Amino acid sequence: QVQLVVFGGVLVQAGGSLRLSCAASGRTFSSYAMGWFRQSLGKEREFVAAINWNGGNAYYADSVKGRFTISRDNAKNTVYLQMNSLKPKDTAVYYCAARSTTGYSSNRYGYDYWGQGTQVTVSS
Repeated sequence: QVQLVVFGGVLVQAGGSLRLSCAASGRTFSSYAMGWFRQSLGKEREFVAAINWNGGNAYYADSVKGRFTISRDNAKNTVYLQMNSLKPKDTAVYYCAARSTTGYSSNRYGYDYWGQGTQVTVSS
């Protein structure tokens, strides 16, 4: 029903910046809340950021507040994650997710569709 494709994962140095993009197919993208999650080796998938259906509200994990920004462009069916001041601890596979409601959630089980994930490695 919904396909999510993530672009932008690369190797970056500590202190650098990177923007991830998630392009979604489907007729109802504009009504979905969107989220970003990440998973590092040996750990469970954790919440990073989320945004409601029209971009009017955003929510961030404490670990990324002040450094990451989530945004969306419904005309392009795309959600973004701008990552600044990257740290080695940010190294993980990053996933884009869609929730079939208009309000965001920090719970991974509240999301219905997932992108393939992309590796982000931050070197020191």
